[in-house]
Amino acid sequence: MEFNDYLQHDATALAALVARGEVSPQELLDAALARQARVHGRVNAVVRLMEDEARRQLQGPLQGPFAGVPFLLKDTLQDYAGLPTTNASRAMRAHVPQQHAAVVRRYLGAGLVVFGKTNLPEFALKGVTDPELFGRTSNPWNLGHTPGGSSGGAAAAVAAGIVPMAAGNDGGGSIRIPAACCGLFGLRPSRGRVSSGPDVGEVWFGASSEGVLSRSVRDSARALDLLQGAEPGDPFVIAPPAAPYAELMRRDPGRLRIGFTAASPIGTEVHPEAVAAVRHAARLLQGLGHEVEEAAPEIDGAALATSYLHVYFGQVPSLVARMRALGASGGEPELMTRLLVTLGSAIKAPALTTQLAQWNGFARALGRFHQRYDMLLTPTLAHPPIRHGTGDLPPAQQALLGFLQRTGMLGLLARLGLLDSTVQQIARDNLRYVPFTQLSNLTGTPSMSVPLHWTEDGLPLGVQFVAPFGAEDRLLQLAHQLEEAQHWFERLPAMTRDE
Repeated sequence: MEFNDYLQHDATALAALVARGEVSPQELLDAALARQARVHGRVNAVVRLMEDEARRQLQGPLQGPFAGVPFLLKDTLQDYAGLPTTNASRAMRAHVPQQHAAVVRRYLGAGLVVFGKTNLPEFALKGVTDPELFGRTSNPWNLGHTPGGSSGGAAAAVAAGIVPMAAGNDGGGSIRIPAACCGLFGLRPSRGRVSSGPDVGEVWFGASSEGVLSRSVRDSARALDLLQGAEPGDPFVIAPPAAPYAELMRRDPGRLRIGFTAASPIGTEVHPEAVAAVRHAARLLQGLGHEVEEAAPEIDGAALATSYLHVYFGQVPSLVARMRALGASGGEPELMTRLLVTLGSAIKAPALTTQLAQWNGFARALGRFHQRYDMLLTPTLAHPPIRHGTGDLPPAQQALLGFLQRTGMLGLLARLGLLDSTVQQIARDNLRYVPFTQLSNLTGTPSMSVPLHWTEDGLPLGVQFVAPFGAEDRLLQLAHQLEEAQHWFERLPAMTRDE
């Protein structure tokens, strides 16, 4: 299959071609591998090729809704038995799981042909994709800019035309942020909708969810159909949808009440393009017959950010300790990860418990909002995709913090509370470009980034919709309606026209 033909089909359409015998799975895999080889030096989306594993898959019968479609995993939480799951960290290069993660079993069971793993920031801890182990990933729309994170490699692979759909996960915006940066559709399911098993019950106390990034809404709906549902021993089981999401997606959502806001919940600046993205979406929704007005949940955004960052900081020491317990250390983590270990270790158990208890208050407040509005509309990002290196700590500050960490002084200062201002500055810098996405993670609600806006410079800038718990069907119905109104599938980066 020629690349231009390959690019014109989403995963659903490619699977249909295979089912009708019009193209073979081998041809599709060859097309994906050829595209990966052509763009790898510019984009660096795929960090582990699994061609041998993919070829072995093709030797057996392929069954399922995506039989024969090339696919990529993310190199964290999506364990493939016998191959390393590195988390983009030197420290994890030797970690080789002995069983597939539940989501990987389901992807393979759906007939997807897995031929590689995608890049991410070390331990999925940033909204940009720039690990020292693999090098940074670039945005196919402009190679000088980030594709977002942490599922940045997945987003770049889809936007560059390597695959029509790729796996991601989202603990603070990690599906929605790169979807917004790369002109893709990204749905974060409700807490517990998709199993994190078997090795983990809930990732980040349930803040993280598994999902995909895609160019079409129907691909994401069909992917959720194959992913949803509990595994034995999961913490809790969500009621299944009334019908397959691929079917529910096609139903009319009715006249929705949508509240929108473009104000940063943490009081930081929101770029005019992000405001314009929300205003454009609001006008489009009104034109479709929905009731739209400016409104926001009564939630203290600064308190929510503080609560999120306690989990963010607090999880890293546990993660690194677990890695060492596995005996998988192949080197030291990056400086920023080591700093987070030190700072997170200074958080006392009562403080972390207090912050976790606040999640209930945020969820109740969002629930009250949803009694009046079916959905909340916000920017996905507060700023268009940033240039590489934007927001990095200055070299002098990195050197000082590195010295303090190596000598043990950083831990002492953190325990004494003398680094609070530094921590606050790191936190503010970390969230100022992405202050909108954490609400959904802490409340466990489903949300999506929809590619409705491009900046004057030609960069994508998606908008976010948040729905009540368990209402993925309503999100998909609205997304399908928006997709019909604004055909983003055909809008592709210039680099996809280089063949």
